[in-house]
Amino acid sequence: MTRQRLPIGIQDFDRLRNTGSYYVDKTPLIQDMIARGDHWFLSRSRRFGKSLLVDTVGALFAGRESLFRGLDIHDHWDWSITHPVLRLSFGGKYNEPEEIEGDIIEQLESVERAYDLAPALTSGTGPRRLRNLLDRLHHQTGRRVVVLVDEYDKPILDVLEYPEQARANREYLRGFYGIIKDSAAHVRFVFVTGVSMFSKVSLFSGLNNLKDISLDPRYATICGYTDTDIDTVFAPELEGLDREAIRTWYNGYNWRGTERVYNPFDVLLLFDEREFKPHWFETGSPNFLFETLKKISVSLKELENRTVDRSLISKFDVEDISPEALLFQTGYLTITDEKQEGHRTVYRLDYPNQEVQLSLNDELLAYLNPTNRVPSEEGETLRTLLEENDFRGFAETLKAYLASIPYQWHNSDQAHYEAWYASLLHMGFRAIGVDVRAAEFSSHGRADMVVLTGGQVFIFEFKMVATAGENEAALETALAQIRNKGYAEKYRDRQEPIHLIAIACGRDTRNLLDIRVEPVSFCNELI
Repeated sequence: MTRQRLPIGIQDFDRLRNTGSYYVDKTPLIQDMIARGDHWFLSRSRRFGKSLLVDTVGALFAGRESLFRGLDIHDHWDWSITHPVLRLSFGGKYNEPEEIEGDIIEQLESVERAYDLAPALTSGTGPRRLRNLLDRLHHQTGRRVVVLVDEYDKPILDVLEYPEQARANREYLRGFYGIIKDSAAHVRFVFVTGVSMFSKVSLFSGLNNLKDISLDPRYATICGYTDTDIDTVFAPELEGLDREAIRTWYNGYNWRGTERVYNPFDVLLLFDEREFKPHWFETGSPNFLFETLKKISVSLKELENRTVDRSLISKFDVEDISPEALLFQTGYLTITDEKQEGHRTVYRLDYPNQEVQLSLNDELLAYLNPTNRVPSEEGETLRTLLEENDFRGFAETLKAYLASIPYQWHNSDQAHYEAWYASLLHMGFRAIGVDVRAAEFSSHGRADMVVLTGGQVFIFEFKMVATAGENEAALETALAQIRNKGYAEKYRDRQEPIHLIAIACGRDTRNLLDIRVEPVSFCNELI
């Protein structure tokens, strides 16, 4: 097969089709969507190809037949019928109230010029000018208008750190989007895309006829690449690359479909640079996410592999953003399983792939203490010491590691203390790809943490003590808990050495005080 141009950063369907670039044909799904209804909403995380999808829909309704030759939809579309297309994209900065209005008016004027319409309103608000333009486009062309809105939520997401401005932008957009429904007589089709899933009540109360397909299994692959796409469309690029490593590093996003998908940006950068790196992760800053988690005293350890109600991951508004929704909608967690519990649908969320797991934990540790060594180096040292059964060295290294990180993540509620230490160790291991399992369940309870590395099993239990004099009792209690609740039993079939590790942490010193290790079936060993 002949290698083609990699469409890195191309969001223009015309440019992609006329430059000999690879294209994964999404037109069957586009045609199905159009056949089923006229008002659609799709949420996907950044760099998933939403803008290209919107542009493809626009080119289709505009009747640009030559661009679709060779694609599935070409012989199933009536090219004699065209519609005027009004596309809006929010890609600017919106830190001041008037910036949305100015941007919208500029975009509306651009559409007027494209259709040779004189500006009928030289003054007036963006909503008024939108209403006027929809009317004139319909009457001039004799066809109803296709309205496409890309990155609908960017004016709000950009200023989430400033709730007053975020609310002001939201209220402006609520009125603006309401004009689209009010102008239904002039509108043929509406397609809105963005990152977040703002509720219809908060943002789309005026456009409440949008059908949300973000979690519709039929459209789970409308953005992104599947394994089949990688093996067929991009087959010429696979030579010299480890196919299983591609899958481990980048596959795994799921919106309730039967197939998981890759982020296109990751795949295209991998094929271009021929190097496994966190290509997608490095294009965004998760600082707002970290600030939100810190504010509500939640660690990543508590959120990964978590079961949540469907309504929770769709819950997103300026005043009420759940950490699960934030992590899911921004692409740091994905759906790994779902089940029915009575009348409720619940999802299990976890990291989509190795790129996100490694990068997010590493970045969070660096964020907590930017003056510390590279977080992954700390994790590697701790892993090596565990694998060598150097538990004294492990204890000393962990103590220095914990002391280097300011106590910022959890509040002063005593119930959070043990989770604080466990979460830091957990993130250190996650940042280097160790198989670490938090709150691992057995038939009688759950261990604080289980680490599988170097052909061995390490079962951790953390205990909080007020003074050093309480160490012995706390360590013995922790080991007895692991023994009595049978935490090790589920790992016996692995036929690997199993170590029970009790860690006592000081409530006032806010660090590790003591550690005791007990190999399964052997005598206690005090370190």
